[in-house]
Amino acid sequence: MSYDSKKIVVKKNKFGRGVFAKKKILKNEVVAVFDGPIYDDLFDAWTEDLLNHTIQIGPALWRDSSGIARLINHSCDPNCGIKNYIQVVAMRTILPGEEIFWDYEMTEKNPWWRMRCACGSVLCRKVIGNYSHMPLAVRKRYKGFISQWLLKNSSSR
Repeated sequence: MSYDSKKIVVKKNKFGRGVFAKKKILKNEVVAVFDGPIYDDLFDAWTEDLLNHTIQIGPALWRDSSGIARLINHSCDPNCGIKNYIQVVAMRTILPGEEIFWDYEMTEKNPWWRMRCACGSVLCRKVIGNYSHMPLAVRKRYKGFISQWLLKNSSSR
């Protein structure tokens, strides 16, 4: 069973596909949830699909989604963030037709994961990876929407 909002839908976009609001979504409303299997760093069957669609929920733990959450694209100027480790939550009101985005650095502390960013935002950082590389000004802008597991570890602040 998936915990995705009934206000979102998967459609084609410039990346291939993305998640879009079909109804108005209010600030702090849960949009989608990473509610699928949990993997640890000893898992020996990692695929490119899992590497690119799970979120980090602990120092050596990642979680997949059984629904739409795994299809939400990255942006350096997102309209969603992460709460309660696995919930994708609106950072502001999202209007019908808007694509849903979150910043993948809101959950990642994996030292080897990197992605060239093509979000197209004027705020684009060009390369996305480890939370420790996120500029302080961006962290301040995202306050309340960064995965709690990163904030619990004082060395990642």
